[in-house]
Amino acid sequence: MTPGARIDVVSFDGPDGSSLLAEFVGEIASRYPGWSPASRPSAEPHEFVPPDGCFVVASVDGRAVGCGGFKRIGDDVAEIKRVFVRPDARGQGVARSMVEHLESAARDARYAMVRLDTGDQQPEALSMFRALGYSEIADYNDNPYAAYWFQKPL
Repeated sequence: MTPGARIDVVSFDGPDGSSLLAEFVGEIASRYPGWSPASRPSAEPHEFVPPDGCFVVASVDGRAVGCGGFKRIGDDVAEIKRVFVRPDARGQGVARSMVEHLESAARDARYAMVRLDTGDQQPEALSMFRALGYSEIADYNDNPYAAYWFQKPL
């Protein structure tokens, strides 16, 4: 990640998280007509609270530029959700660093596996998850907007 960058565990519905999630919603809704935050699978604030979950914000030089989190979906399985980086901060390794941070936090929370999904209108996400060692699996969450499902052992 770029110099001057940091990743902090924060509240999903805190000021930085809320602002970034609003941008995430706008971008995803523009890529997937009909999608809304109420679409399945869930991503509710209470699901991202330690020890079962975690939500992070990445900042560069004090400006929040990205977010993401994980939630419990099984005894030893967490799901990574809501990974987003503002367009002007992309290409600097922010998303990759956040996902690696979330993997480490999930490992520390005693999860053995992380899963995630992504859609066919997010080629950059698909490329990053493959580069980070995620393996494609069958649909595990019935997300009607996803086209790819992945997992990675921790």
